[in-house]
Amino acid sequence: MSIVYNKSIELLFKCSSEDGFLASAQNISNYKRVWARDGVICGLAALASGNEELIRIFKKTIETLATHQHKIGTIPSNVSIQNNDIDISYGGLAGRVDAVTWFVIGVCQYAYYKKENSCIDKYKSNIEKCITLLEAWEFNNKHLLYVPLSGNWADEYITDGYVLYDQLLRLWALKSYNYFVKSDSISTKIERIIEQIQINFFPNSGGEKFHERAYDEVKFKDYLPCSFSPSGYKIQFDAFANALAVMLNIGDEDFQDRQMNFAFNLASETKLGMLPAFWPPISEDDEHWNLLKNNCKYEFRNYPNEFHNGGSWSMVNGFFGLALFSKNKMLQTDFILEKINNANEISDFSFYENFNTKTREPNGVPYCAWSAAAGVLLHQTRHGDFKLLV
Repeated sequence: MSIVYNKSIELLFKCSSEDGFLASAQNISNYKRVWARDGVICGLAALASGNEELIRIFKKTIETLATHQHKIGTIPSNVSIQNNDIDISYGGLAGRVDAVTWFVIGVCQYAYYKKENSCIDKYKSNIEKCITLLEAWEFNNKHLLYVPLSGNWADEYITDGYVLYDQLLRLWALKSYNYFVKSDSISTKIERIIEQIQINFFPNSGGEKFHERAYDEVKFKDYLPCSFSPSGYKIQFDAFANALAVMLNIGDEDFQDRQMNFAFNLASETKLGMLPAFWPPISEDDEHWNLLKNNCKYEFRNYPNEFHNGGSWSMVNGFFGLALFSKNKMLQTDFILEKINNANEISDFSFYENFNTKTREPNGVPYCAWSAAAGVLLHQTRHGDFKLLV
């Protein structure tokens, strides 16, 4: 194992608590909490590592999230437990839709790895509440989730409405759960979701669109737009969403090749060699600048090429690497893994949250658990025998 891999495992241990994985080893802002999406992504890395103690911490993460599920089904965005003082957040400026889907994915991936169907039985009522809540969040019963601004991991970005990333996470969650329960109704729901993604996000698709006029105005590229709403489409490239689409095998082989080629070429052209989270960056003269500028609870962080606005994240690149691997693009997978490791090494293995894509300068929180998780998950998928349930 490389020194970066060992340092990554070391950081995951430092971010471990008896209540689950913490977002960072440093007590900065609200990062020293058990987060749903961060915790599950770290949990996937724990499974990939095969380390039984880290896998135990993943189990605790799931337990903490399930214990504090809201009565209507919402999974906490994050939970802080200090000396029996419990503070639960279901979101800040808006609720976090992806906490729900990541929780379902986490339970199912744990059960799949451990070959423990009893885990599914244990959390069946929690999962069923999640599935019912997700259906309610469609609002129009047309098979796509409607996500508020600030409603997922890109919580200070401009995506809202029918956000591609959230549709794909929901699809992954349902497919993972249905691997165990073999439900005809869930199988049908999966088919309907895929159909609506293809109709509304893919170029030159047939079928009745949600927003025909807005769809007809889109100049589609070699990737899927990040979201649309009653106000129209937002066509920025969303690296996480497009990676998930390829991992879940949505779209035909030709389009998937074009997606991956676009993404890899974009990554190759940057100083970091990593894929920006969203691209191109939004500048002050862009129509969405005011929407971006005002969507922050504390200080503004989304300067061009930083944070969600064109910044590069090791975590996102980990999933991009998994997408490349799923299509047997081994040279490109190795390239991205190397670049993730290089980024995590910066400033004496500081595992920064993200980087300025233009300058390579680190941004955000250091010793970020999911930055370490990205390298572990991709390394073990590429060089070990680890396989996610997809």
